[in-house]
Amino acid sequence: MNLRQAQPDDQPAIALLLTAAFGQPAEALLVESLRAEGAMALELVVERRGNGLWGYLALSQMRSPVGWLALAPVAVAPSQQRQGVGSALILGALEMTDAPVVVVGEPGYYARFGFSVDRAARLTSPYPPEFTALHQRAPEGDAPAEVLVYATAFGS
Repeated sequence: MNLRQAQPDDQPAIALLLTAAFGQPAEALLVESLRAEGAMALELVVERRGNGLWGYLALSQMRSPVGWLALAPVAVAPSQQRQGVGSALILGALEMTDAPVVVVGEPGYYARFGFSVDRAARLTSPYPPEFTALHQRAPEGDAPAEVLVYATAFGS
């Protein structure tokens, strides 16, 4: 398993992986829109030499608060799920940034990577608060009280 930053020539394979992982093309279109908007902060892939891409992760810049990132989407090829590919992507991405990162997803899954629904409790989000979690490398003081404004591509 090789974790690396995505390259422009990976884009067709990323679109295929996203469509296969989610069963429809919405996430592939989201990624294309984030790139076109210039909101993409980091794209990571997991590849296996000779077997193509097994996983993909995107961190995009939030419009507000400035400097914060949104984690979405995370995708793993259906044949490779539950084998640590998603974990490798998330841990790799978090190691590469000091910025606060927001995710909308299953709280129990993301908590093991240091995301906290409690830490996000004072955030105003267009998404359900019970599924909104925050990762801060070195949280200090009270939970932040911010209004989350995602990249335009999210439609929020």
